[in-house]
This record gives sequence, C-alpha cells and structure tokens, in this order.
Amino acid sequence: MSLVLGLDSSTQSLSAVILDTAKGTVVADHAVNFGKDLPQYEQPHGYDESGVRGEVHANPLMWLEALDLLLGRMKEVGVDFSQITAVSGSGQQHGSVYLKKGFEDRLAGLSPDRSLKDQLADAFSRASAPIWMDSSTTAECAEIADAVGGPAVVCAKSGSVAVERFTGPQIRKFFKEDPEGYANTGVIHLVSSFFASLFAGKSVAIDHGDGAGMNLMNLAAGGWDDDLVAATADGLGAKLPQCAPSHTRCGPVARYFVEKHGFSPDCATVVWSGDNPCSLIGMGAAQPGKVVISLGTSDTLFAAMPEPRTDPKGFGHVFGNPAGGYMSLICFKNGSLAREAVKEEFSLDWSAFERESLAKSPIGNGGFKMLPFYEPEITPAVDTGGPVFSDQRERSPHETVRAVLEGQFLNMKGHSDWLGVDPERIYLTGGASENDGIAQVIANVFGVPVERLEVPGSATIGAAMRAAHALGDDLRDLESKFSRPKEGRTISPQAGAKERYDESLKSFMVFLADVTSGTSKGHSPLMPRP
Repeated sequence: MSLVLGLDSSTQSLSAVILDTAKGTVVADHAVNFGKDLPQYEQPHGYDESGVRGEVHANPLMWLEALDLLLGRMKEVGVDFSQITAVSGSGQQHGSVYLKKGFEDRLAGLSPDRSLKDQLADAFSRASAPIWMDSSTTAECAEIADAVGGPAVVCAKSGSVAVERFTGPQIRKFFKEDPEGYANTGVIHLVSSFFASLFAGKSVAIDHGDGAGMNLMNLAAGGWDDDLVAATADGLGAKLPQCAPSHTRCGPVARYFVEKHGFSPDCATVVWSGDNPCSLIGMGAAQPGKVVISLGTSDTLFAAMPEPRTDPKGFGHVFGNPAGGYMSLICFKNGSLAREAVKEEFSLDWSAFERESLAKSPIGNGGFKMLPFYEPEITPAVDTGGPVFSDQRERSPHETVRAVLEGQFLNMKGHSDWLGVDPERIYLTGGASENDGIAQVIANVFGVPVERLEVPGSATIGAAMRAAHALGDDLRDLESKFSRPKEGRTISPQAGAKERYDESLKSFMVFLADVTSGTSKGHSPLMPRP
C-alpha cells in the first residue's frame, strides 16, 4: 500500500484527501469549513468582510486551528497517518503570510502538547493575510509598473501585468503603510509555502507554479526578478524564500506531526503549489490540449501551454506548470459569488438552476442580457456597482438564472480567445461543476462536450498526485487512475446551440463595451479599474 496525503487550503475551507496510488483509490476525504466549524473567527466565508477600500484579509490563526482540527477529526474516524509516505498541498493563490524573525526556530521547537495556534499566535508581523479577493493596491500596481518601465515589462518578466490581488503589490502596500511591521518581518510566505513550512518544520521554498502569481518571479529564469523585487519594497529579497520546482522534496515531516498526529518520521514533505496549478494536475491536464474550467468562489479557465503566451489585454496570466513548462489562467471574480446572489434573491436551491435555466428559458434568453458583476470584476477590470441588465423589465427567476449563467460564460469565452486554443472537450471542476444545468450552458456556449471527474476536489487530488510524483510515481499513470471522467455524465451541446451563442457573443461583447465605457443609457457612470 502506497498512501499519499494531499491538502487544499481554499478560500472557505481546508480539505484533505488520501490516495492509494497502487490501487488507484481514494482512501479518505475530509474537510473543515472555516465559517461553520470555526465560527469564533467571525469569517463565515473564510475572510473578514468588514474591509474597507477593497481590502479582503483572512486570519492566519484560523488556518492553524483548522489544520489541527482537520487532522484530529481524521484520526478520530480511524485514519492512520503512520501509513502516509508523502504529503503535499495546494493553497489559494496570491495570499501572503508575514512572519517575524525567528519563525524557523519556532517551527523547530513546536511541542505536541500544545496547538499550532497557541504556539505560533505571536509569530506574525502582520496579524492578517491579504488574499486573492483583495483589490486595494491599485496605486502600488502603478508604482511597480512605472519603476520597471511599464505594464508590458512587468508582463514580459512575470507572466502578468501588475495585478491588485497579486502578492507583490500587497507586499508593497504593507511596506508603505506599516514600515515598522515590515522591518520586523523575517520571511514572507504564500499560503501554500506557509503550510508546507508547517509540515516540514522549517521555512521552505515557494514553488514555480504559485510563485508566478506574485509579480515577483521571472518566469523564464524561474527565480526572483531583481528589478521587480527592488521595485516592490526595500530589502525584500532577504525576506523571500527561494523558488523551486514543484516536485521539490523538503525533507521528512516535522516532529510535531509525528508526535501529535501519528505521522511516520519517514514521511516525505513536498513543496506546496497554488490551487490552480494543482487543479491542472488533478484534472489530468498537465499536457497541452485540454482546457479546464474551475467553478468556485471565483471562476477560472486554465490550460497547459508549451511556451508562455501573454494576453495582449492584460487579463490573462501565465504560471508555472507543476509538471514542467507553463500554464495559462484567466480569473473571473464573480463566479459562485454571482450565482449565489441570484439563488438567494429568488430563494432557489441549486437544483433550480437546472430547472430554471433550461426548462423555462430559451437559449439566448430572448435577448435579455446581464453583466453579472456583483463585486468589482477582474476580467474585464471594472466596477459596475453591481449587476447590469440590458433593460429594466421585471425579472423572473428563470430569466435571471439564464442571464447570470449566459453572462458569465459568454464573458469567459470572449476573454479567452487570445489563448488560441480550440479544445475538443472542456473539463469542469469545483463545487458548481456537479450541476448539470450549469454544465449544459457551458457546453452550449463553447460548443464542445463537458466532462466531470470521478473524484471531487481537483486541487486536493492534484496535491496528492504531486506528492506521489515527487516520490517517483509516473504522472501519466496517476492521471489514468485519478483523473478519469465520470461515465455517463458527459454533457453535450444541444443542437444548434453553438451557432446561436456565437451570435449572442457578438451582441454581448457590444453590450459589455457600451456599459464599461459608460455609454449605456440608464446606468450610472462606472469606475474603471486598471
């Protein structure tokens, strides 16, 4: 028996899966929901919702408590961690954790008699961790770009223009607003490398997949870019861990996890990566030719690419592929955020998205359109002050459900053409991927069949597969075991749907351009965001 553990620290939960790589089976699958299981932090969706001016932060103490809670619950139901041969993980991309000097000494001295939270509570030089939803660093993005010669230079170096949610601009803001806190910072970790450091009992490297989402790493060289680092904050180079390939082993698991949770002292730890790079692995899409759409708090579209190709409009991103090479990614902030808003507005359950969006409304929605931007959108980068509709009619539930779904996936299709990818199939992951109604709209808009995997949680599965790969398992063999589409669950496009949506896409993009340029009648002026 060869068991590997994969974890995923996402926006709203911490989850774990154990794979038996020899048998090709999932042995265990558990999760802790931050809002439900740790209500004392008053972060029901995994982050502080009281932030001002676009600030969105989470409490890293909540993550520490969640880790002990998750592993403890797994032990209670009979999970034997002594059988685990390797552990790796996935973290929500771009989020950053700021730690005082001496953090590594604290990790080495952790006692199994006390919790992680209690022992590391005063290890943070910044009490909160900015996460991917933060949009408060517009000024810092401009400053970094100006310092190195403009957005095109940032994009050429790092694979993305300077982006508000990316880690570099967040670090710069901390450097400017809290110079004392920044000076007291010994190391700055990503969410992924922070968790990896806990398991290794020492400060470990940031992998190429997640490191590319910082506006700090030189994508071609695979290390920190001197110009970007200097433009971000004084002395930053000394506060960043090294960059490393995603298969890098960090040594055996820390004594804390051996003595408290029963891990074998021979269990290997592997650097963690970001949730999207791990999903690429978990979906079996590490080789070019497959397109993955992840439906989560935000929606993302990503694919492996043989060489870096950047978005001329600056919305898409290029990250490191954990299997080697590169991957492209486009993020749409209003994913489940928008779907849940419509669901709550009409007091629907999720099954109603299938009934309402398909049975009661025609493809194209009779021309009724919606820009489903309940929060400031990333792609395109605009703040419409809320959703915008093509007319002021009294909206029925089925019209609105159809409108939010068509708006989301027409927007996705319209902003992904630069990839030059013509997929034969689309692979869906994320919580909403199980909804056949949502999957049908995606199949119709893109005009290709949609597949879902047999096992849920592609980021968690991908993290476990990465752990096994670092020990020498063949990645293609792992994909054949754990990245199989569900039999009988393929969703094919309806006859004539693609042609109708090709026409709808033209009118949708015109509507989007009119609204975002402030020329659409009956709507408030917009606040464009670079």
